[in-house]
Amino acid sequence: MKRFRRLLLMLPVLAAVSCIRNDIPYPVVVLEILGVAGEGFTCEASDIDTKNNIVTLHLAETTDISRVRIDSIALTEGATASIPLSGEFDLRADLPVVLSLYQDYEWTLRAEQTITRVFTVEGQIGAAEFDTDLRTARVNVPEGTDLNDIRVTELKLGPEGITTMTPAPEELTSFETYRTVDIRYHDFEERWILYVVPTDIKVELTGTDAWTRLVWLYAQGRPGTALGFRYRVQGAGEWSEVPAEKVETEGGTFRACLSGLEPLTTYEVVAYSDEELSAVETVTTGAEVPLVNGGFEEWCTEGGIVYPGLSKEGIFWDTGNTGAAIAGATLTDKTSDVRPGSDGQYAAKLESKLAGIAGVGRLAAGNLFVGRYVATRGTNGIVGFGRPFAVRPTALKGWVKYQCGEITDVGTTQPPGVTLSKGNPDNGIIYFALGTWTKEEYGVCEKEEGDKLVGTDEVPICVDTRDRNTFFSPDSPAVVAYGELVLDRSVTEWQEFTIKLDYRATDIVPTHIVLVCSASRYGDYYTGSRNSILWVDDFELVYDE
Repeated sequence: MKRFRRLLLMLPVLAAVSCIRNDIPYPVVVLEILGVAGEGFTCEASDIDTKNNIVTLHLAETTDISRVRIDSIALTEGATASIPLSGEFDLRADLPVVLSLYQDYEWTLRAEQTITRVFTVEGQIGAAEFDTDLRTARVNVPEGTDLNDIRVTELKLGPEGITTMTPAPEELTSFETYRTVDIRYHDFEERWILYVVPTDIKVELTGTDAWTRLVWLYAQGRPGTALGFRYRVQGAGEWSEVPAEKVETEGGTFRACLSGLEPLTTYEVVAYSDEELSAVETVTTGAEVPLVNGGFEEWCTEGGIVYPGLSKEGIFWDTGNTGAAIAGATLTDKTSDVRPGSDGQYAAKLESKLAGIAGVGRLAAGNLFVGRYVATRGTNGIVGFGRPFAVRPTALKGWVKYQCGEITDVGTTQPPGVTLSKGNPDNGIIYFALGTWTKEEYGVCEKEEGDKLVGTDEVPICVDTRDRNTFFSPDSPAVVAYGELVLDRSVTEWQEFTIKLDYRATDIVPTHIVLVCSASRYGDYYTGSRNSILWVDDFELVYDE
């Protein structure tokens, strides 16, 4: 009876337990592919696009794209993948990968492979044109060439050393219409169509691209002849020769960078092949635009916050001072410690500090950037990079000092491809980019509630420290040119520097400029030293070669 009474007493408890719901949410763990290793390809940290969840493998020319050997795929700890993490994979099409832990994340493995192709014949004009989709190749020869007596000097349509070809190049002599060539490599078979086309053009200026103090010239002529360019100010009498050492030739194509020119000036240019001349074309150079407040002479204080400009609303540069002000800190300010020989009164001093109260907070890197500070969310900053800029300088010159501290703070997330620990030397950095960023693609902060678009036409890039997918990437397809200076040790005396811009193309006009200085290179990851200080002074854009 007592036992039965105890059971009755327990029934409400058991009933209550059976009705308990598990409302505790699963933790959100962002799952990523951290690296891919294997044979016949490269995959660097810059090939991992964490914004679009795409990993790109760059295959060697001779790698079989249908059997790519992957030895290992590194994932976020605890994650599982929908595919094996090693083996042979067919990457002729994108390979979807689902990573799972508490949530699922969709990723893509993508292969890119470049096969160098060559088709040259004796006496051709210019370079061959290839259409890899239609599998056609075409070369031009002078009018009057006997198309039944063509000598192919080089023919390469597949990967080096593993491609067989039928018929052999020496058997291809008659091109009255076209010739077909069958090639085989790995398990692939392709049929190519080759054309040899007569043209009355013996030399042609195929492109001109005028910058501010230089012009890029492109042309095609006959291989084996003297190839070059001449130029003069429009209407002037004498032509000047572009120095031969500046002319780069490849078969019948040639190009040169004509430097030492005057801004906003019209020039006439012509290409030649022996005695033959192309049509004369005119090009006009652009304006020489100075860098706003490049000497860092303009400063103001509004609402207790220091700004690098004459007024808060009129600044070209900005800093993280607005965010640090919540903790009563100023990261960047003017200093009278200017570089030797400067005509100015001030330089900029950038200090990395702990931005917090009572010793609790996060590292804030001393910084200075072209753009504007957008907002603070908790202890996180949202900043906008970029200002309108549609000219093409070749370099940035300036002066720098650096106090390199040992890393005192390490954030919860490491930069891609880098492992940082306390006690490692901090790095300072100055980086400079020109590009075609848009607010629609680069100005959206996904973690921002409400209207997510925080970029503008003037300041198009949003960098949200809550989301590393928004961090600036020099490998972005919008980048036209990029250069950087990394400081990995102390520079106790003022030193002059030059950052040369590496242009991805010469014919794309940028829309915006990005220029960032930071006393702690990885400050976006809240990693750096509270003892690092960067001084900068007298920045100047260079427009000549």
